[in-house]
Amino acid sequence: MQPSQLPPDDSGSEDVVHPTRYLPVVETEVDSLAGRIALVTGAGSPDGIGFSVARRLRLAGAEVIIVSTTKRIHERAEEIDGTGFVVDLTEDAEVAGLADAISEQIGDVDILVNNAGLASKTGPAILRPVAQLSYLEWQDEVERNLATTFLVSRAFVQGMAERGWGRVVNVAATAGVVNGVPAEAAYAAAKAGVTGLTRALSMELIADGVTVNAVAPGLILTGSSTVPELRRGLDMPIGRPGTPDEAASAIAYLCSPSAGYVTGQVLVVDGGAGVRA
Repeated sequence: MQPSQLPPDDSGSEDVVHPTRYLPVVETEVDSLAGRIALVTGAGSPDGIGFSVARRLRLAGAEVIIVSTTKRIHERAEEIDGTGFVVDLTEDAEVAGLADAISEQIGDVDILVNNAGLASKTGPAILRPVAQLSYLEWQDEVERNLATTFLVSRAFVQGMAERGWGRVVNVAATAGVVNGVPAEAAYAAAKAGVTGLTRALSMELIADGVTVNAVAPGLILTGSSTVPELRRGLDMPIGRPGTPDEAASAIAYLCSPSAGYVTGQVLVVDGGAGVRA
């Protein structure tokens, strides 16, 4: 039943209001992102989650901007007819410069996917027990996996709020949120921090038409996956590791107009590992 077809209130009270009764019925392609500008960080790898997200958003009609720390980002941008920037997102000044460049050259960002920070061949994870972890190594993991999400979000969410529409999706991880892995305490703590930031920011922006959610991938097969990770993937309840496209599909949904009533949530994409007994 459409909102305009709701039955009349028969409670006898004129004070009872059906909020959906007055919503217009609009026929539209609800998942089209035509006219929207999307920024995806950490999209330099051709077989990573970030680039898979960028492809999906481009196919949905968005103008896509992608960011990484190396010049290969320009190759990825050319593949999707997008725009690439080389930026160190752990540096406040560089993030501010990115925001200025996008505003001047392209326009206002409507969709932000904070994917930067996941381990890659150029930035491998620091795997060391807490007792052997240096404070500098701890800081490096937190800066790469949590500070980047904070800095980029801070640079763009106010504009979204002022325009009354926006989507922010932060890529967390099952580590630290669903499970614990030995020697990954710094990474897990940072990714757990991403989920806390997601929930707090969602409440700050909830009245402004901006949703903020997180996706927590489990073991995903990418170009940086190690042999032990691949073996762990075969032990998943579903019998294999996930693919970047499977993680990207969840992220793309949360970027869509259809997800307008979803905010402050963490969507786990782990092939059932988190619920296995």
